[in-house]
This record gives sequence, structure tokens and C-alpha cells, in this order.
Amino acid sequence: MNPSDPASFHHNIELLSTGRRYHFIDEKPVNYDAITTQTLFCIHGFPDCWFGWRFQIGPWVKQGYRVIVPDMLGYGGTDKPKEAIQYSPKRLSDDLAALLDAVQIRKAVIIGHDWGALIAGRFALWHPDRVFSWCRLPVPFTAPSKQYTPLERVVEHAPNLGYQLYFADDRFTKEIEASLTILLPLMHRTPNGGLNFTMPGALRPIVTREKEVDVDSKCILSPKVREREREYYLGQLRQMHGPLSYYRTSKIRFDEEKAANLSSSLHPDLSVLFIWGTRDPTSKALMAQKGQVAKLDEVAIEEKGHWLMVEAREMVTESVMKWLAKLTLVPQTRARM
Repeated sequence: MNPSDPASFHHNIELLSTGRRYHFIDEKPVNYDAITTQTLFCIHGFPDCWFGWRFQIGPWVKQGYRVIVPDMLGYGGTDKPKEAIQYSPKRLSDDLAALLDAVQIRKAVIIGHDWGALIAGRFALWHPDRVFSWCRLPVPFTAPSKQYTPLERVVEHAPNLGYQLYFADDRFTKEIEASLTILLPLMHRTPNGGLNFTMPGALRPIVTREKEVDVDSKCILSPKVREREREYYLGQLRQMHGPLSYYRTSKIRFDEEKAANLSSSLHPDLSVLFIWGTRDPTSKALMAQKGQVAKLDEVAIEEKGHWLMVEAREMVTESVMKWLAKLTLVPQTRARM
């Protein structure tokens, strides 16, 4: 597995019992055993695809883990339905459970980044029997709410989430699709990028080129292979309706969770690892989650931002392996379906 060569990974496509077709990477260790080998189930965020985990897959497989990394709904080689309701966390969680069924895995360690962290958390609530443990980067756990709060109100209290108003407005989907060469390196910036585009109204002028910005100067994509990586990402993200639909499901999510009376807390025996960069504003709610997660381990990575799997690739890889080693001191049952 060469992190710079997407073709060097094992690609698979599966039609799930939910009716959706998913593309995913499935890598097994040389000593793979269907009964005893633990599976790491990695969920990417926005704007990303399976390729975001390229630096972790190989090292984890070498340590003896099976690693499964899907393109989430709307991304890459996975189906791209038009209706926003299809992207609700419940439906995505059902898809993930169906994917585990398809590869005959009963339980897995689920690892999520960005939107993947939120979806992984909801997966742990909707399908708690499928989760061995949960690692998230770098988004803290947010429990289901008892009262719906529109995004506009959320941004009033947390203006650094103002960029979400742009993504949530379907009038701008085509505009964003036409500007991916700007948006992609802009979103994949280091925390020292010196540009704050998260406040309300700040992002669109950059995307539409009304405001000139050198988006490449602080991009986390490796300079030696930046063009090749960028071209791969652009090919995976050509259709943005699906990825942007994740930002358009807050009311749908609330209604589904309220109707099901979904638990507002994780199972008390669920072990959780939270890895966050001290320069990432999305991680500032760390203290608020402590009362909601009974078994919480934390790893703070100094002076790093949002894209930890690239910015701090070795530390993320090692932190997860150390955490898993600690957990597996207690024998666990890993049953094949």
C-alpha cells in the first residue's frame, strides 16, 4: 500500500441491503483470522473520501488489524442520491451496519474524522451492538438534542460555524462545484494558514474569487505529490450535492432522533478515544463532553489543526494503536456472522 498511489489499495463495491451501492477499501493483515482479527472501520469527513486515511491504513494492517474504509454516501465511488433526507445520520448509520453485514463483521472499532466523527457517534447510538470501541478526530461528542435549533441560531452563538450556512444553502451547490480548485486546498489548510474563512459571509467571496487568496501556500497536501493528490480528490468530489447534503439534514436528524427517543448518552461501557489538535476551533467543546462519555481517553496534539491524519499522521497512527493495545488487555469476543 503506497499512500501516494490510490490504485495500490484493495477497492471493493458492494450493493447493500439498504439498496445503496458503496465503494470501500478493505485491507486484511497477512495473519487474518475471521474470528479473532479486530476490524477498524474508518469514516471520513468533508471534503474528503477514503483517501483521507491513506497514511493510517498500511501501518494498522501491518499491526494485525483489518481496515475497512468506505467512501461515504455522496462521495467517490458510492451512490449519490439527490434527496437530502437520504443523508440523515440514521440512514447513514443503517448503511454502515449493512456494510458490516456484507463483509461478515459483527462488531468493529469505529474511527471517525470531522463529519465522520459525528456519523460514527450516531452509529454508536443507533447500532450500539455493532461497536467495540470508538475513536474520533477532532470533533467532540454531541448528544441528540431535546429541542431543535436552526443553524442560523447555532451560528449566532458560535460564529466560527458561519461557513456552514453557505454549505447548507442548496442555491450554491453548482457554484461550489465550479470552484473546487479553490475550495479543496482552502479547506485543507494548516492551522497556521493565517486565513479565517469560518465566519458568516467570509467563505463565499474566496470561493467565487471575489477575494484573491493564495490557497496553496498553507495547504496540508504534500508539496511533492500535491498535484497528483489534488487531481485524485477533484475526481472524487466532482459532484458536491451529496457531500453538501450532510449540512442540510439538521432538522431531519432532529425529527428522526426525537421520533425514536434516541438515547442522549453513549453506553457506559463504550471506550472512547478523542484525538484533537490544539489549534482546531472545532475541538474547543472538549470539556462539555466529559459528562457525556464515561470512558474517555484524550490525546491533545500541540500546534496541529483539523486534518490530523495528514498533519500528525504518525502520532494519530500510534495513538490509536496504543489505545487499542490497552483495551485488548481484556479479552473480547469478535464473532463472525
